[in-house]
Amino acid sequence: MASPEPLCNLLGVNSKKLTREENFILEAELYSRICEEIKDIYKVEHKNYFRILKMNAEMEKAMIESNFIRCVINDILATKEYTLSGIACYTKIPEDILYEIATGSNEYPILDLSRRVIELHRSVRADLYRNVVKKNIVEDLEST
Repeated sequence: MASPEPLCNLLGVNSKKLTREENFILEAELYSRICEEIKDIYKVEHKNYFRILKMNAEMEKAMIESNFIRCVINDILATKEYTLSGIACYTKIPEDILYEIATGSNEYPILDLSRRVIELHRSVRADLYRNVVKKNIVEDLEST
């Protein structure tokens, strides 16, 4: 599978017109915003669970943070486009490590692993990322 396109391409931004540093900053900003939006989506999906456990906002945030990559891996698996071994092959991460993360045994994966899983998630859920980016642009334009 080919490497996913840069996030700025979702906005129609010609990355060739930006410097390397500008591309890096734009990608980092978009990545950060998208991760926050996806966390918000997972928070809404699990609101009943949080309510049952009587968690406050701080506890909810901590739980989402520590389980974010697990949720993303399980979301990729739910698309049925990849198996755990397919994710392992694509990300070049041993399947047993991915299994530990997907089952919640390992809640603190390294950043590089997280980045590779997010890239794969972007490729199987491009519509989600496109919608998140569009939403952020509209919000930014409305607040200006």
